[in-house]
Amino acid sequence: MQFSELITTLEGLHQQLSHQAIRQADQLMTLRNWLIGFYIVEYEQHGEDRATYGQNPIPRLALAMKKQGFRGFSDRNLYLFKNFYLTYPNILQFLTAKFHLTGYESINNKSLSKYNHPDGVPAIDYNLLIERLTFTHFVELMKVEDPLRRRFYEVEALKNAWTAQDLNRAITTLLAERTGLSTDKAAVVSRIKDNLSAGLTDYIRNPYLLEFLNIEEKAEFSENDLEIAIINHLQEFLLELGHGFCFEARQKRISFDNRHYRIDLVFYHRVLKCHVLIDLKIGEFDHADAGQMNMYLNYYADQEATLGDNPPVGIILCASKNNAMAKYATSGLAHEVFVSQYLTNLPAKEQLQAFIERESRNISD
Repeated sequence: MQFSELITTLEGLHQQLSHQAIRQADQLMTLRNWLIGFYIVEYEQHGEDRATYGQNPIPRLALAMKKQGFRGFSDRNLYLFKNFYLTYPNILQFLTAKFHLTGYESINNKSLSKYNHPDGVPAIDYNLLIERLTFTHFVELMKVEDPLRRRFYEVEALKNAWTAQDLNRAITTLLAERTGLSTDKAAVVSRIKDNLSAGLTDYIRNPYLLEFLNIEEKAEFSENDLEIAIINHLQEFLLELGHGFCFEARQKRISFDNRHYRIDLVFYHRVLKCHVLIDLKIGEFDHADAGQMNMYLNYYADQEATLGDNPPVGIILCASKNNAMAKYATSGLAHEVFVSQYLTNLPAKEQLQAFIERESRNISD
């Protein structure tokens, strides 16, 4: 064997086993999420203290898990896990056989018999579903309420090795309905992008898998080189300005099912007593940028604010080589006194404009 052949062999071995390790982790995460959903449903139906605390345990459970330091147990995710169990109640019998699980005897045929297989829906090999589809695929499939249409997407996802993005595109463009109306059904299906299996980095970027493995997300995953450079300097710029800025997060992710958004920079302002969210857009300002920032603000006001906090403030920075502008999204500010304080303590638009122009020019050079 030549030395170059040895390198090629080792590279191939590393890639193959790394993929298998990540796929194994993804399958275990799918099992965990299903089991969480099962236990939530069991508690809702049989928990002795459920009446004491109210009928919906999920918000209280999310708070308790957060206090214990567990990631990925937001109330949104817990609702998702519950729906996963209710949508795929027969998954466990296939997973227990594959992973030789013990200690889950309480999940028996009696528990699963409450959910009958829908009439007229062809059977499917659940082993293939678990082995070839990630939990992110299942999140997309759960959006399809009709069991027969959902089975169509399951079969096509397996047959065509669709990524979760391909599956999403098929569902949102009503592929099942369009296929049913078409005479050349194969041609309609073939128009969906034929992707190979996801690469190693695609798995590593999966937010659900990162939470499951307790791996820190990297900001560079969602930024290009220009954005990275500007945000690096912007972070330092705002901290050097003083005025009460306390750095809190970078590329802060918020998720709604399979839709993931990242806020470039998050500060807490100790004078204003509020979060300051900063989003950088390479290019000119668009009305959609304001809508996205408004969503961030509403999320922070609902999910991240603590007692005594003022409403969060959003700053959208839009940069292009010939035209840089800074716009403030200030919806939700409590009253005029706070608006005045906000204008006094945050950087002036002119400062931010000058910063963006300077950074864009320096990086372009």
